[in-house]
Amino acid sequence: MIIKTLKVGSLETNCYLLFYDGEVIIIDPGAESEKIKKEIGNKKVKTILITHNHFDHIGALEELQRFYNVKVNAYNLVDNMQVINTPGHTKDSKTFYFKKEHIMFCGDFLFKDSFGRTDLETGSNADMINSLNLIRAYPDDITLYPGHEEVCNLGQEKSKFAQYIAYLKKC
Repeated sequence: MIIKTLKVGSLETNCYLLFYDGEVIIIDPGAESEKIKKEIGNKKVKTILITHNHFDHIGALEELQRFYNVKVNAYNLVDNMQVINTPGHTKDSKTFYFKKEHIMFCGDFLFKDSFGRTDLETGSNADMINSLNLIRAYPDDITLYPGHEEVCNLGQEKSKFAQYIAYLKKC
């Protein structure tokens, strides 16, 4: 799998293009559909995956869905991927785990040295705590691809979970 990261939109959302088995999977096409199309070129798009439905993650979704004539979140079309419900930032937050590659695409659930805001509509401190505890069971060597900013490591982030949870319990 080859992963290409495109920073799109005014919030510089990470849109990921996974070149995988001769096809492309798009994750979080937040904006700039022409930029995304240019990077894909003439490759076939298999599906578009969405980590959550905030505007900065779905801004180019409808246009790309029509252009490539693909279904959104067609999980059954993606081999070797586990969909993990990780609510907290939003009720619909999902993390996509590719076990063979040791990678997770986590949207705004986790970032380097931080976690997603829970004070927006459908956000929940209790859900975030549950999601952090859930993801704690996964191997430390997983590389996290967040919705914004830089790639990080799950093991390093886990070392801060107790601090995150204590903060969330206080709020």
